[in-house]
Amino acid sequence: MAAVRDGLPDGRYGRTADERADRKLKVIGAVLGAALIAVVAWFGISYITGQDLSGRLVSYKVVSDSAVQAHLEVVKDAGAKGVCTLRSQSAEGAEVGRKDVRIDQAKGQVDTVITIRTTARATNAELVGCTDSGASGGN
Repeated sequence: MAAVRDGLPDGRYGRTADERADRKLKVIGAVLGAALIAVVAWFGISYITGQDLSGRLVSYKVVSDSAVQAHLEVVKDAGAKGVCTLRSQSAEGAEVGRKDVRIDQAKGQVDTVITIRTTARATNAELVGCTDSGASGGN
């Protein structure tokens, strides 16, 4: 008996509709994936370059039951002014001190040591964030 073949010979009549659809879906997925990566990169770059003021807590030292000293480093545009907020917490995690520090020096990099007064013994100091208040100084 002769063997009966169920389908068409492979490669003889081009791609099937399923193969064309699979290729089209792969191309669409790749394009959409690249577009998503580009959008995320755009937002990330615009966020980073849009900040005129960025701060970093270099170190801190608990000096007494009612005070913590924090070494703050701020990098900014030469004319920018802003406010950095620092806080300290107790061993239980409760906030025991908070201080807003005005950054209005004309320099591009400001290093300063701040004393945060606390209501109880603190175990740390933390930089909450820095915000730009505009070149006019605001409040």
